Amino acid sequence: MTLTRPIHIVVDGDACPVKKEIAETARAFHVPVLLVSSYDHLLREEEGIQIIQVDRSDQSADLYIANHIARGDIVVTQDYGLAALALSKSCQVLSFRGRIFSDQDIDFLLDSRHHQAKARKAGHYGKGPRKMMDEDRRIFQHKLTKLLQKLQENDRL
Repeated sequence: MTLTRPIHIVVDGDACPVKKEIAETARAFHVPVLLVSSYDHLLREEEGIQIIQVDRSDQSADLYIANHIARGDIVVTQDYGLAALALSKSCQVLSFRGRIFSDQDIDFLLDSRHHQAKARKAGHYGKGPRKMMDEDRRIFQHKLTKLLQKLQENDRL
């Protein structure tokens, strides 16, 4: 008999602007949340949310997440490298703005990130991401809700 653990929502929490939306949606579906962040961020535990704090060194949160996610988990991150690792472990991956990453687009995104880094080294800087708006938060929460509904309909929750 194989025991499987329940699906978790695992959040790259250092710069996550949708923590409140994740908590609300996860509670509605009774899905546990693992919020991973460095010690530099003060986070409060809430019902259904476990906080894991890691050291502040580069990539600590990403490495913790990569080592603790399992098939079927939902990973919330803006980091394309972490998204690629999560996809390789058969996780669902969602950006802070509600974009669902897939195996079909992650190579392109990683390649774009590489070219942007090369341009920055050469002194060419872009504008950066636009400011997070209330509409972005609504879109994220809607996409997360639809993803959880789909999993619930397929008896995976």
